[in-house]
Amino acid sequence: MTDKLVYTKNIYNGSREELVEKVKAALSDKRFQHALRVEEMAIKLADQWQVDKELASITALTHDYAKERPDIDFLNKISEKKLDTDLNNWGNNVWHGVVGAEMVKDELGINHEDILNAIRQHTTGGVTMTKLSQVLYMADYIEEARDFPGIDEVRALAFKDLAASVGWQTAHTLAYLVDKQVKIYPGTLLTYNAWSVK
Repeated sequence: MTDKLVYTKNIYNGSREELVEKVKAALSDKRFQHALRVEEMAIKLADQWQVDKELASITALTHDYAKERPDIDFLNKISEKKLDTDLNNWGNNVWHGVVGAEMVKDELGINHEDILNAIRQHTTGGVTMTKLSQVLYMADYIEEARDFPGIDEVRALAFKDLAASVGWQTAHTLAYLVDKQVKIYPGTLLTYNAWSVK
């Protein structure tokens, strides 16, 4: 299904096939296969929630573009782009989305703010999330290789009530992080307060 998609909106200066090759060159095979599965799920969700499929495809393919970069690349980009200096206190889990969006913009020439914001928010979420952001957030979480307690429930929920599934994911992710007793990025707490609290 996804390999039949033709890009027509000039968001990326090339075809889907060319973008796939760029992403493939930036990632290990395992991470690249994940990106393809996220794209497949994102397009299914986009269909369900009237989100543009080309935007969903580009966003999903590039969401982990920077995931396997060395820390120094992120620290340099934070400095170069004058991003929030608090980002220096975090690590790849936060950086590959928030800072990775800047690499997608600079290296792939993708300037579409909805796409870049969705990439920025795909692990931490956000108080305000577009439908595209919600689609990526969920597609990354429920792509077909994911397997954890509750996966069937949240997969079904994502197709029934997208906003509720965002709340479900955020609450479960937060509970997981608390259980692990690791530092929690403030943006994740804000997402929880916006999406998960009844």
